[in-house]
Amino acid sequence: MLHGTAIIVTSFVYLGLLFAIAYYADNRADAGRSVIASPYVYSLSLAVYATAWTFYGSVGRAASDGVGFLPIYIGPTLMIALWWVVLRKILRISKQNRITSLADFIASRYGKSALLGGLVTVIAVIGILPYISLQLKAVSNSFTILVQYPEIVMPTRLDAASIREDTALWVAMILAAFTIAFGTRHLDAAEHHQGMVAAIAFESLVKLLAFLAVGVFVTFGIYDGFGDLFARAAAVPKLRAMMTPIEGVVGGYASWVWLTILSMMAIMFLPRQFQVAVIENVDEKHLNKAIWLFPLYMLAINVFVLPIAFGGLLHFPDGSVDADTFVLTLPMAEKHELLALLVFIGGLSAATGMVIVETIALSTMVCNDLVMPVLLRLSSLRLNERRDLTGLLLGIRRGAIVLILLLGYLYFKLAGEAYALVSIGLISFAAVAQFAPSILGGIFWKGGTRLGALWGLTLGFGVWSYTLLLPALARSGWLPISLLEAGPFGIELLRPLQLFGLSGLDQITHAMIWSMIANIGAYVGVSLSVSQSADEHRQASLFVDVFKQTGEAGGARFWRGTASVPDLYNLLARFFGVAPADSAFAEYARARGLGWPDDRLVADAELVHYVEVQLAGAIGAASARVMVASVVTEEALTIDEVREILDEASQVVVYSHRLEQKSHELEAATAELREANERLKELDRLKDDFVSTVTHELRTPLTSIRAFTEILLDEPDVEPAQRKKFLGIITKEAERLTRLINQVLDLAKIESGKADWVESGVDMREVISDTLAAMGQLFKEKNIKVEARLPEKVSGVTVDLDRMIQVMLNLLSNAVKFCNSANGWIEIALSERDGYLRVDVRDNGRGISPEDHEAIFSKFHQVGDTLTDKPHGSGLGLHISRKIVEHFGGRMWVESDIGSGARFSFTLPTGA
Repeated sequence: MLHGTAIIVTSFVYLGLLFAIAYYADNRADAGRSVIASPYVYSLSLAVYATAWTFYGSVGRAASDGVGFLPIYIGPTLMIALWWVVLRKILRISKQNRITSLADFIASRYGKSALLGGLVTVIAVIGILPYISLQLKAVSNSFTILVQYPEIVMPTRLDAASIREDTALWVAMILAAFTIAFGTRHLDAAEHHQGMVAAIAFESLVKLLAFLAVGVFVTFGIYDGFGDLFARAAAVPKLRAMMTPIEGVVGGYASWVWLTILSMMAIMFLPRQFQVAVIENVDEKHLNKAIWLFPLYMLAINVFVLPIAFGGLLHFPDGSVDADTFVLTLPMAEKHELLALLVFIGGLSAATGMVIVETIALSTMVCNDLVMPVLLRLSSLRLNERRDLTGLLLGIRRGAIVLILLLGYLYFKLAGEAYALVSIGLISFAAVAQFAPSILGGIFWKGGTRLGALWGLTLGFGVWSYTLLLPALARSGWLPISLLEAGPFGIELLRPLQLFGLSGLDQITHAMIWSMIANIGAYVGVSLSVSQSADEHRQASLFVDVFKQTGEAGGARFWRGTASVPDLYNLLARFFGVAPADSAFAEYARARGLGWPDDRLVADAELVHYVEVQLAGAIGAASARVMVASVVTEEALTIDEVREILDEASQVVVYSHRLEQKSHELEAATAELREANERLKELDRLKDDFVSTVTHELRTPLTSIRAFTEILLDEPDVEPAQRKKFLGIITKEAERLTRLINQVLDLAKIESGKADWVESGVDMREVISDTLAAMGQLFKEKNIKVEARLPEKVSGVTVDLDRMIQVMLNLLSNAVKFCNSANGWIEIALSERDGYLRVDVRDNGRGISPEDHEAIFSKFHQVGDTLTDKPHGSGLGLHISRKIVEHFGGRMWVESDIGSGARFSFTLPTGA
């Protein structure tokens, strides 16, 4: 039986396991063997998107809207398809500028504006508080329900808990402690939390396993599969209506469209998603895997949402059980204690993963973009005197974590009970969507200005607060409900839920329409009406043209002034410590072929920029700019000078690209020359082989002719019969010599491309028949039996008739030459298949070894002086025959073995 103590102990054991995983991953990273340098770990860490909202709330939304829960997951899938264009650019920008957070990214883009970074931080914190409260509510409610086992009692039916029994408060404090342990152990210039990423990836597997376990149990345990479950749901009119994707054009379509857009922005601009997708990314190539693996995860965790929702509605038809709790209460109702406990751990994983990453991201923003800029301006002299600021930075972040979680708990108490889990999450989604115009506009449009971003964010967030946050507080009783019903001061046009008379829409769609109109309108309008400063113009070019930059040092060309190496080194050491500062300077020196501290570094623009980038990784771009300015003397650049530098840089990039292109062309030309030289050498060798082969072929008949001619000339008294025999041999060898010479000339024409081809439609049956008739006397003299297997009809081929007869003559002559002398036979077969004609010429000669199959077609194949020395099929005839067949799109080959005769075959396309 489940008890509160058992549940708490199991929870702490699980959290302890997460901490052990994180500790192990951090140690591995310190040893240089990162466990997160894997696209699979990266993809799983992105699944922090699936929070308690997904684990519990998706079922709750499906129970009320049916398939209406899908846009929250369709949006990310659509956005991920654009990641190689959008996220890859954001990644490249962030790596080159050591971006530490979402606020730092926006502040850096618009001239490293501390004011803009602070505004983004405030919006993010306020906007995410409802989301954090959602996690606290989910964990608190699930724990409260589970400890009542085997009874199923909703939290709203329980008496109000005291502080000692306030589960949500204790969950907030425990999560604060674990978040501090996970994310603020030390200060890292790269802002990587490898232990946290490893733990989040593990949590993603746990919550997926738990949700799938419940889905399988409900679908195949309580019911008899999907068919049975959906059939029972379809029998209930209310549930059958939920299976229709969109009902009503105004509310339905508008809601689906805006929820899809909202979730597309959320997957990019929720602080925790930006943290895991951008800040924690260690290899840009991991996107290749994440682009398909993360949508696959989303699909897997949503397969059983509708079955669980319908199963819960069928199991609890009286509505006594909150649909948000179906994932937990269905196993409880069926008395499956271990499954219920697994569900609780899965929900705890979903909630803790979100809270840990979100609060780490928000605490970094609070420290770097809100508190530090204020401290640097209010008490910069005192900060400059402190030799070690790492303790201060870590203290600020830890305090921010506790404060953020307490504020989330406060929102839960003030307004969290007024909304379902999904509704709370959508409020936060709408808040972070306000960052989209400034970020997307900032990376693709150079014209965006700091004032445009400030006004866009301010007005967009103002509308969000008025249309979403204010109604939440009013419904919770903290503000008069008349604000929603009659509008402020009784002005109905200002009603938060029907602003300016726009009605008929759900609350989220209504808020998004007005906030985006205000945000985008102000951002574009103000940007077009004001001029950029030099800093804004510089940063705009660095962000928009990031793929044209040469690396982190690209920003160094925008700095001019004087500095000293000791001051820059001491500045770095104050934030990171002596050892990390030494390591950073040694790395900088090593990249320039120098030593540290042996060789003297020059405090030029590159070193100043390098130190600023390192600091930006710890305290943000705006604060880093202020700290570097405190130890160097900088000469401000005018916007004309910035434009001139950018023009020069553009020319350098153009010249660099041209030089690179010329270099590639030179390399290609060199390779071609090298290849041509090798070809010349090969041709020279082949020429020698060819001459040698032809000379050898010609020598045999010439020798015979010369020998018998000399006999006839030297011995005039040779008997008439013998003389006639010698003259016959001379005539035969002369014919052979003539044929060989013609073959050589023909081959030369074919290979030089100067051969004459007279193509026409030819019936191969006639070619074979005519060839056999021409060679009939030879077959008779040699006592060779010939069999031809020709079909009644075949398709025609477009070839040169004379040359095809030449091919057949060569193949048949070759077969005659090597047939068995005692009982020789030749078989010719013609067939048609798959658009090709095939001709086979088979003999019963001594055969050819497999290693000589290709060699016999070569014009350089050596032959012996006598018939018995010659390999089967040697000479130029086969080489010429193959050339002719290949010219007409066919191929020729041989199949044979020693002692089994040979079969020469070729194919020709019919064109059918």
